[in-house]
Amino acid sequence: MDLQQLNFRHLFAFWKVTTEGRLTQAARALHVSQSTLSTQIQHLEERLGHPLFERRGRQMLLTATGRQVYRYAENIFGLGEEMLGWLDGHYEGMARVRIGGVSTMSRNYQENLFRPMMRDPTVVLTIESGTLDELVQRLLQHKLDLVLANSPVSSSPDQPLHSKFLGSQEISVVGQTAIWGRRKLRIPEDLDGQPVALPGARHALRAEFDALCSSANVNPQLRAEIDDMTMLRLVARDSGWLTILPAVVVQDELESGALTRVGQSDLLRERFYAITTQPSQHPAALDLILEAAVPAEMRTNA
Repeated sequence: MDLQQLNFRHLFAFWKVTTEGRLTQAARALHVSQSTLSTQIQHLEERLGHPLFERRGRQMLLTATGRQVYRYAENIFGLGEEMLGWLDGHYEGMARVRIGGVSTMSRNYQENLFRPMMRDPTVVLTIESGTLDELVQRLLQHKLDLVLANSPVSSSPDQPLHSKFLGSQEISVVGQTAIWGRRKLRIPEDLDGQPVALPGARHALRAEFDALCSSANVNPQLRAEIDDMTMLRLVARDSGWLTILPAVVVQDELESGALTRVGQSDLLRERFYAITTQPSQHPAALDLILEAAVPAEMRTNA
């Protein structure tokens, strides 16, 4: 069989079913009936001369040949989606840069990274927020150019991703200046019994903090656990509790004197990563992030 005999519509149907995981979801996405989709896949199997799925009741499991064909289809249609995403981001001399930020990351930190692109009049920024899993899926679908996260992700042939380390910073314990003044605490020893607001369990540093307190037999009084860094900043500013977070989250309040840093630990650090597809054609403006050194705001104690 030569390439002209390959029906790419049928190959696309196979790729969509495999990507979606279920025939019903793929049929809904393609606006066709399940029977039409099933027939297209059968025609593809007949043309290729190999079964692509092993059918077990309602389950459709890829055969060894199906897995290999899917890898080729992923390259073909994945690059097609990337091309369309690239075309969508370039118009009238402007370049759109689509960035996803994990919701547990500081908005201040993200803005520090965006700032060079904000000064470029040829760049249009699209910024989304969500969970790491959600954003990585959009990245793999070429609907994002970059994901900013506080943990790396693994790469595989089916999920070709690259995590670039951007830098790190110590985690601070902050409190209202009116309450804490210039007091300094030992971390974690002096947190025993103190009311604290913490990042939620989904945040990469939460497990580190809990382990640090457990090893020192310290039990802070948990008052709030919050995933969103903007909300954690507001709680730090208004609650009177001690709050454990990256200092960059409350950089404005620290500069104004509304909050004070009462302690920090060398054992607690938040790390920052830029996650991209690999290979990928990044917008040129994205290199301002990918090739930049650790931002000046993050160099303290980094």
